[in-house]
Amino acid sequence: MKIRGYARSCEFRKKTNIMPHFSIWEVLFLLCFAVSWPLSIAKSLRTKIVIGKSPIFMSFIILGYIFGIIHKALYSHDIVIWLYVFNAVLVATDLALYFTYIGRNRRELQRSKQQ
Repeated sequence: MKIRGYARSCEFRKKTNIMPHFSIWEVLFLLCFAVSWPLSIAKSLRTKIVIGKSPIFMSFIILGYIFGIIHKALYSHDIVIWLYVFNAVLVATDLALYFTYIGRNRRELQRSKQQ
């Protein structure tokens, strides 16, 4: 029986060990996020305004990355695990900036409402 398509490429990778055993789609997905989070961090640092960001949302994103790291460590250990770690650190940085600036943002908002 002939092996076609994706199954054939997997067999080739296993036999030759030429290509890495991770999904390029997973890498591209994580790289897109790795570009997006620094933009959010830069905006927070530049404007020092974090009202509108959701710490609960960012916490769930970090949790998702932690689950991805656990999966990679247990079932599919490859270099992609470092993209999960990198992204988790970026989101944690954004979350830390949120807690750093939110008190000041709320005080400024209260002052502007009083005037």
